[in-house]
Amino acid sequence: MKSRDKIAILAVTTRRVWALTTPFFSSEQKWKARALLAAIVMLNLAAVYMLVMINDWNRLFYDALEKRDQTVFWSQLLRFTWLAFAYILIAVYKFYLTQLLEMRWRAWMTAHYLRRWLSHQAFYRIELARYATSNGTPDNPDQRIQEDLNLFTGYSISLSMGLLNALVTLASFVGILWGLSGGFSFSLGGQAYEIAGFMVWAAVAYCVCGTIITHYIGKPQIALNFQQQRYEADFRHHMVRVREYSEAIALDKGEPVERAHLNQRFMSLLGNYLRLIKAQKNLIWFTNFFGQAAVVFPFIVAAPRFFAGAIQLGELMQIASAFSRVQDSLAWFVDNYSTLAAWRATTDRLTSFEDNLRTQAQAERPEVRAGGNELSTHELSLGLPDGSLLLSGLTLKVKPGDSVLVKGPSGSGKSTLFRAFAGIWPFAHGRVEIPADTMCVPQNPYFPEGKLRDALAYPEPASRYSEEALQQALEYALLPQLAQRLDDEDAWGQKLSGGERQRLALARVFLKQPAWVLADEATSALDTQAENTLYQRMLEMVRAKGGALLSIGHRPSLQAFHQTQWELHKLPEQSGAAYRLQPG
Repeated sequence: MKSRDKIAILAVTTRRVWALTTPFFSSEQKWKARALLAAIVMLNLAAVYMLVMINDWNRLFYDALEKRDQTVFWSQLLRFTWLAFAYILIAVYKFYLTQLLEMRWRAWMTAHYLRRWLSHQAFYRIELARYATSNGTPDNPDQRIQEDLNLFTGYSISLSMGLLNALVTLASFVGILWGLSGGFSFSLGGQAYEIAGFMVWAAVAYCVCGTIITHYIGKPQIALNFQQQRYEADFRHHMVRVREYSEAIALDKGEPVERAHLNQRFMSLLGNYLRLIKAQKNLIWFTNFFGQAAVVFPFIVAAPRFFAGAIQLGELMQIASAFSRVQDSLAWFVDNYSTLAAWRATTDRLTSFEDNLRTQAQAERPEVRAGGNELSTHELSLGLPDGSLLLSGLTLKVKPGDSVLVKGPSGSGKSTLFRAFAGIWPFAHGRVEIPADTMCVPQNPYFPEGKLRDALAYPEPASRYSEEALQQALEYALLPQLAQRLDDEDAWGQKLSGGERQRLALARVFLKQPAWVLADEATSALDTQAENTLYQRMLEMVRAKGGALLSIGHRPSLQAFHQTQWELHKLPEQSGAAYRLQPG
């Protein structure tokens, strides 16, 4: 890769990281955030100042030892006591305020991304796109919000403060080391040369070599960390699915298959983790050698001056201490490479998630107008995630008092048409007009875990409805056995049978009394008698409210409750669209 391309990639990466980092410090919490950040910076500066003071204490203390001066020895021990106490106090509050900033930053970013993920059905559209294509669509958004944001805020603060600390330490100690190190004289080609501040240049050369070697040894960790987070999330996600579909898996006796799938995911996780461990082992070999060599390196370089009597023991120890601080500062990249690799992987996952959320927010959508007194479409075309055209040129109308049944073979687009009416199908063009007082009833309804009253009133708060209204809705939906269990807490989506779930979804309809109802196979799990009773009650409700009923279903028994039928017919492959809707 050319240097120009690398610079361009670095510039783009920097802008994307900046776009992730700055919103919190420009948000409604900006003053608290900036104050915390400023306090942490000041404490870091104070910690470096204390290290400078301790470095000076080293010289005086070891000189007192060499001279056997008890008065200076005990006074320096007393001085060290308050220096150590001050340093401990700074370290404690630096840790506390850093953790507080991380917590506030994570809380803000989590709320920010949850709001965007749950806006404009982005969570639904991302899943549709992910199953349609494997390119450019983020996997496991839940893991990116829950884990990656936590890692990003923690790594960003620790690395940035560590870098600041390294730069300030370098600026503070490089002058000290320069003044203590003296010059280095040598002859070359008959000419005498002297290098001023030799210890500083030795530290720079030592750390530059170490940084270059560390980068080439540790570079594979970036991609491996990215993959590791993905494999961990996939493994956890599949276990959640086993829990959610536990009954169906148990009935199918699918435990061996699920175990095989989980083992496969876990082996992928372990395989990548083993590669990551090996990459980290190679880096640790070098970083430990680098760190241990740095302990004796300043003594080796300064020893000739000490044995020549040019410096005393205290100065030698001060040189070693100053060199260690300068070397630690210059070796910040070496010491933090594994953390940087993990931070880079986390940042890449979040920036791709950010890009996808922005794409979903800017994506073209069908024009959906809520209001009016009829349901209609104008030149509506429906596609699939893979780009193929399902239905085209639909101009439909449902008026108050109508009852329409949509029929057709499986896969013909009935549910897709239902989603387009609801305004959530992203692969659509045209215009949809839908009355404001419309309620959709899916075939597989969702119920939150918790109290039954909350599952019944979802997504509205149960406090909006009286006890009598909640109980009456359950009885009207043929669930009298649940009427006295409104305060029971359970996983209702798994606790209830398929038919009970569908009746509970219809109980929501009877509770909220919408004028318009769109029902997608809403009674497919019910017996004929229960289906007839509930459809009769829905028809009476929508007609009393001046609305209409539009249903999707296969059963011939549903025809008795609908005045009009729309049927989907398959078209020849060369016709463009896959199906044609024929209103009856």
